[in-house]
Amino acid sequence: MTNNRVIIAGGGIGGLATALTLHQIGVPCIVFEAVRELRPLGVGINLQPNAVRELYDLGFTQEDLDRVGLPAREWALVGLNGNDIYSEPRGLLAGYNWPQYAVHRGQFHMLLNEKVVERIGPEAVTLGSRVTGYRKSPDGSVSALIEHADGSTSEARGALLIGADGIHSEVRAQMHPAQPPIHWGGAVMWRGTTWAKPIRTGASFVGLGTHRQRIVFYPISHPEPHTGLAIINWIAEVTMDNTEGWKQRGWFRPVSIDDFIHHFENWIWDWFDVPSLIRQADTVFENPMIDRDPVPNWRDGPVALLGDAAHAMYPTGSNGGSQAIVDARVLGAAMVEHGVTQEALAAYDDKLCGPISQLILRNRGAGPFGLLNMVDERCGGTFDNIDDVIAPEERAEFMAGYRAAAGFAVEKLNKAPQTIPNGARTRTALGI
Repeated sequence: MTNNRVIIAGGGIGGLATALTLHQIGVPCIVFEAVRELRPLGVGINLQPNAVRELYDLGFTQEDLDRVGLPAREWALVGLNGNDIYSEPRGLLAGYNWPQYAVHRGQFHMLLNEKVVERIGPEAVTLGSRVTGYRKSPDGSVSALIEHADGSTSEARGALLIGADGIHSEVRAQMHPAQPPIHWGGAVMWRGTTWAKPIRTGASFVGLGTHRQRIVFYPISHPEPHTGLAIINWIAEVTMDNTEGWKQRGWFRPVSIDDFIHHFENWIWDWFDVPSLIRQADTVFENPMIDRDPVPNWRDGPVALLGDAAHAMYPTGSNGGSQAIVDARVLGAAMVEHGVTQEALAAYDDKLCGPISQLILRNRGAGPFGLLNMVDERCGGTFDNIDDVIAPEERAEFMAGYRAAAGFAVEKLNKAPQTIPNGARTRTALGI
């Protein structure tokens, strides 16, 4: 079983999507996850059409995704005086063959785990087991070094190791020991969810404010039939002086609403009350907007990085989770072509590392929220007619450039062949 077994470090979105993909193409695998119990943690994320396409090809259904979120209908930016800067339809309404989904991250994670257990078995994921490094063998195989929750250690041997162990990846740290520390650009985010009535289309993603101070909000559940209320995911963000680095303990912690509400106390319009939305949240988490500098490659012989371990990026483009899913599928396609081999990892690395490294830097420059920067520079964020500030053609060109860089330009995606054709199996699974 270890001859062509793939070891996966990390049981997050990327790790579980990889396990499901490997199972689909006939490759045995095992996931080692550091936490002792998987729980539905986190708030909202968006799954872009390129990722939903891959989930459908993995056998997920609309009913599956509707359990953890809802299809997005609109993406909009709004200025400080409540006037629209830009809006566009999303998903099927934008002409994609697949929807865009706004989901509860934790519930989506649990859905992935449910499918892994159902298809591969409960033994596929070993909890309370952190991969702390790896050792390459002369025969080309690799051993993952594992530290267990009880303090014991062990090794697991396989043909390949996939480091999907997040922004603090120990696999990446060994692969790139000279990498700079986590990068913080000065933005602090406060995140929460609130039961409220959706606005605009009822499934709109709205970014309101400037690039230095804004709130983003969108529903991540279908409205309750009897109340019309849905779970609204929101992120309040302020850019601060970061010359002394991040001084708080931890990167993601619960905080009191009173710690930050003053930044948004006066953000009230006749169509939207920001402080009311924030104050009705049950729990609020604070975290800095962080990423990592791109590295020149994601591969070291029989070891490859995937998801945040490979490309932790600012969430400004709503494509971190989506890219992790796409990573898994591109990796699977490489194994269909090259088998469970180092050549497959090289092909995966060659295809994704360069362009996704550029996307990291593009998101660091505000990603699609760069339009807010332009409006702020030209008029301070307040205007009567946006066309007098930025021409419609310039706004459309800016957004088209981002969609292309992020891999979900509509015509290109719709025409692209399946990443992994139906029924495709690795050469190993076929006995070749």
